[in-house]
Amino acid sequence: MAALLDVSDVTLRYKTTSAVVTATERVSFTVDRSDRFVLLGPSGCGKSTLLKAVGGYMTPSEGKMRISGREISEPGADRMMIFQEFDQLLPWKTVLENVMFPLLMTRRLPRKEAEVRARAYIEKVSLTRVVDAYPHTLSGGMKQRVAIARGMAMEPDILLMDEPFAALDEQTRMTMGDELLRIWAATGKTVAFVTHSLTEAVYLADEVIVMSPRPGRIVDHLQVSLPRPRTYEMLSGDTFGTLRDRIWRHIRKSA
Repeated sequence: MAALLDVSDVTLRYKTTSAVVTATERVSFTVDRSDRFVLLGPSGCGKSTLLKAVGGYMTPSEGKMRISGREISEPGADRMMIFQEFDQLLPWKTVLENVMFPLLMTRRLPRKEAEVRARAYIEKVSLTRVVDAYPHTLSGGMKQRVAIARGMAMEPDILLMDEPFAALDEQTRMTMGDELLRIWAATGKTVAFVTHSLTEAVYLADEVIVMSPRPGRIVDHLQVSLPRPRTYEMLSGDTFGTLRDRIWRHIRKSA
């Protein structure tokens, strides 16, 4: 079966006021359907830039990106992005209205069907009790769950998550990791997830791509063999420690 996402020899460059920056250089990987795929690397390695290019928000300087065999040239409803910022929700709309919004704006569903689907995904992220609340009344973790529900409600081919838990405190971040694993198990969605946290990468992923500092190149590709469901007790196990140490050696070596 062909890969859902195919990234082939992709180099990404962008201009600043003083220079042309090479963010990534000749990066290649594939993501299969239902994969839980993590891009990991130090700050500035180009992992977020790469995710934005998959989203269609910038064009590779070299190489190709394809989704379901089609070359990516612009944003599309087959790819939904979730960012780390909490202000990605519309403050004047309720939780339900925020999740419905892209379904209605893209005319993907009529209003009644959009509401049914939105409520179903709100239930999957365990926020039914706040369906009529406004964003300013929600915690950071709850806002991120709304953003996840909104992205999943579009039923994209792949969900692109750019360090969605980076701004959360450690306790909430761990809880959100478990929430995400639960949602993945319930929906079978394909997810590409960017992080700079070694622990988060190994805990969440089926596959981890490790990138070097800028310009980002792939220095390792790991298959994570930890059983599911994942538990935080695994963090103290030998397999988890071996994988984490392997990633850390690559990052230290390439620094």
